[in-house]
This record gives sequence, C-alpha cells and structure tokens, in this order.
Amino acid sequence: MFVDRVKIFVKGGDGGRGCVSFRREPYVPKGGPDGGAGGKGGDVVLVAVSHQNTLLPLRYHTEFRADRGRNGGPSNRTGRDGEELLIAVPPGTQALDLQSGVLVGEVIREGERLRVARGGRGGRGNRAFLSNSNRAPREAEPGDPGEESWLRLDLRLIADVGLLGMPNAGKSTLLSRISAARPKVGDYPFTTLCPVLGVVDVDDHSFVVADIPGIIEGAHQGAGLGLDFLRHVERTAALAHVVDASGTSDRDPAEDLRAVRDEILRFNPSLLERPQIVVAAKRDAVSGEDPLPGLVREARKNGLPVIEISSVTGAGLVELRRRLWTLLAEARPEATAEPAL
Repeated sequence: MFVDRVKIFVKGGDGGRGCVSFRREPYVPKGGPDGGAGGKGGDVVLVAVSHQNTLLPLRYHTEFRADRGRNGGPSNRTGRDGEELLIAVPPGTQALDLQSGVLVGEVIREGERLRVARGGRGGRGNRAFLSNSNRAPREAEPGDPGEESWLRLDLRLIADVGLLGMPNAGKSTLLSRISAARPKVGDYPFTTLCPVLGVVDVDDHSFVVADIPGIIEGAHQGAGLGLDFLRHVERTAALAHVVDASGTSDRDPAEDLRAVRDEILRFNPSLLERPQIVVAAKRDAVSGEDPLPGLVREARKNGLPVIEISSVTGAGLVELRRRLWTLLAEARPEATAEPAL
C-alpha cells in the first residue's frame, strides 16, 4: 500500500536530574559537594533511507519517544545521555508542525537527517552551586523536559521525469515498456491509484521516471485524485505530457493537453517553466481522422516538441528514452555531466 501522508507524535527524552551529594572519605572532614549533572535526553531524528518509498510503516505506529537522560551521581559523575531515536522515512519526506503548519524541514538525500524533537538538558548537581557564600549547597536541578509535538509527514517522491496526462492516456503502459516497473494497467479511468517509479536505462545512463495518476479538470482543487498526487510533480526536473493520440477515445488530444497544462498552471505555475515534451501515445490504434495534426499545433503554441510512440509495438520508444535524457540534461546539467577523467 502506498501512503504519502501521516501524522505522528514525537517527544525528545527528558533530561536527567542533578545529584545532591557530599564527599564521604576517611580523613576528609566536612567534604564539599560532589553531586554530578544529569544526562541530556535523546533527540528524535528523521533519517532518509533509499530502500523505503512509502510512509506505510508510520501509519499505525504514530508515537515516538526518545530515551531519557540518566540522573547524575556522587563523585561528580554525570548521568549518561539518552539514546537518540531514529525514524526511517523515504527521501523526499517533509515534516510540518501540525498545530502551526510551519515547515520543520525535509530530508532529500540518502542518509540525510532532520532533528524533529530535541532532548531536554540535564539538570545541574549541587557541585555546580558551590560558591564563596554557599559552601554546602543542597540544591540541584531537575532535568528539562524534551520537546514534543504532533507532526504531519508529507512524502513527495523524488523522480527525474514525471509522466502527466488524463486517465487512460497510456502512462502506465509506457512506463512498463521503458523500465522494469510493473504498474497496474487497465482499460478504465484511475487504474493507477498511486505514483509508480521506474528506472529507465538509455545508452550508458539511467534516470527515474514517475507515473503520476491521471489528472482531470479541477485537480488543483482536489477533484479526482487531485492534490493527493499533484504534489509529487514538484520534485521532478522535467515533464512528459502523455496524450492519447489514437482518436478512438472520443477525446480531443489537443484539449486534453490544454486541460492538463491548465491544472498544473493553477497548482504551481513554476512547474511549467521546466523542460517538457509531448508524447503522442497509442499511435498503433489510429482509426478514422488522425488527431495528431491538431495536437502538434497545440504543442507548438507552447513551444513543446511532439514525439509519436506506440507502447504496444515499441515504435518510437528508443527515441523517447533519448529525448527524455536530453530533457533531463537540460534541467540538471550538473547531474548529467560526464565525470572528469
């Protein structure tokens, strides 16, 4: 099951108490204070792990409390610090404070860490209160409580290229042909109910493509799968608009392209500034009047190239892989540059 939004409670460990103690040794009359400080409480930390691509493990385990610091001891012994609590999440996870809505931070790369709850400071022992006016202090501090809050974790999948289009445009079939991914394929709307990632190999390179579930009019307001999956587009570097150009679906491919671009514009206008391509799919099934010329005219209005493909026969797929790599090189030249010898 794909889960990309959960709510969790996190609490840093409480700090340990300081100790009240006095030296008790033979031949040392009136020994001074020697109470040590308490240990610091453990932090709660999010850690990005690449083998995880869903927040499902956190759906039912929602409470995370770090270890508390140990109390201070005599002979100026400091209590042991509490162990930090690590929460494994997929790369691309954001943490927001549920009450204020403020972004706490995010983890993008493998191994990246984000502290979401700080452990409390350990209390000082009576040795710290020794002064010229107070030679036998009998006070010590309790440890500070650890930070606590409810967080909302949002996952935005990290992919190089996003496949966009209306339901049944052929995105899932295309992804299954150009990568090893095996998304569900069916001849009905909203076959794909969650984003699917696939690694595409071209020549000596590889990149990640995301199949974004079908977008319909009003998606920017939550219609259909709407906002649940539009946010996954934000992490992609380039976009491929997959359009059913067979003429057998009783839909106008030019109008479909306009509708999808309009939803993306309303959701986040900056997304349309990224390199894009139009993929005219299902060209093996053309019957009657060919809708391709109208689609090409609409694409040219927006300065977008069009490539014809058939996921069934494989026509155009090799060229498509190379065109997608070219788009990615345009979007992230530093990531696709050849390593220096």
